[in-house]
Amino acid sequence: MYDFTYLWVGIIGFGILMYVLADGFDLGVGILFPFAKDESERDIMMNTVAPVWDGNETWLILGGAGLLAAFPLVYSVFLPALYIGVFLLLAGLIFRGVAFEFRFKASAEKKHLWNLSFFAGSLVATFAQGAVVGAYIQGFKTENMRYVGGAFDWLTPFTVMTGLGMVVGYALLGATWLILKTEGPLQQRMRDWARKMLIAMMGFFVVVSLWTPLIDSYVASRWFGNLTWLWIMPALTLLAAFMIWRWIEKQYDALPFIGTIVLFALFYAGLLFSKWPYVVPPNYTFHDAASAPESQLFLLVGFLFVVPFVLMYTAWTYYVFRGKVTSESGYH
Repeated sequence: MYDFTYLWVGIIGFGILMYVLADGFDLGVGILFPFAKDESERDIMMNTVAPVWDGNETWLILGGAGLLAAFPLVYSVFLPALYIGVFLLLAGLIFRGVAFEFRFKASAEKKHLWNLSFFAGSLVATFAQGAVVGAYIQGFKTENMRYVGGAFDWLTPFTVMTGLGMVVGYALLGATWLILKTEGPLQQRMRDWARKMLIAMMGFFVVVSLWTPLIDSYVASRWFGNLTWLWIMPALTLLAAFMIWRWIEKQYDALPFIGTIVLFALFYAGLLFSKWPYVVPPNYTFHDAASAPESQLFLLVGFLFVVPFVLMYTAWTYYVFRGKVTSESGYH
């Protein structure tokens, strides 16, 4: 029987990256919601993501289902370790999703409650995602393929820092998305916010880069054992950040958003390199966590059929709702 483990790593890795990029910018729009000038600007901000936000979360379902099918050990360790963090993530997504529909139907005196729901849901969901990433970096206490730590082991100063870093990163994605999709004073205000978020994000990048090898000896050995070419990744990251800043200054619409996507992809690649081949650090590799080859093959047929349709649906949705969003045009 063939070994499909690395093929599944690629499929799930692609799904997670697509979710981070796609849902990241609409969560970022929610994080920036309080900084709009008035309700008209908030209407425009919400209408830029209203046609696509639910489709973006398809990637979360695909990634989660694939992870359960292909690497069941991940679920048996991650869920007990991250129950509270995952609950906060899902609760935030629910509050954010409900706000999409009810805000447009609410009376003027009630609309502020749904504004708060949209902002708080986006903020909590984003922070929880960043904290989960931080928990993955710092590793889990396991014995005999079971989690043996406490319910709050995931909540440490390091994971709080990664959670805040994710908030800043998604806010940058949201700001550059709004640069792409809006015009006038709102667009100019988002250019200012994009500059601020880019500076803050690069600050978190430096802190994470200095802190991570101090808490994980494996990461330290991976980094400092490959110094002859490891410099390429931070060099590309700094170059991407410089180009984003330059494109914002030159008043480009699409390039800052594209550059931010590249920046996130570089962060993602750096994380994979740092922890490879461990999927449940510090003890279990992808092969240790993998399901039987027969199960992988059976599910692979379905995934290879579904993923192209999701890509086509996503591409078609963005094509149909392309262009600028104004107060006169919108989804609702």
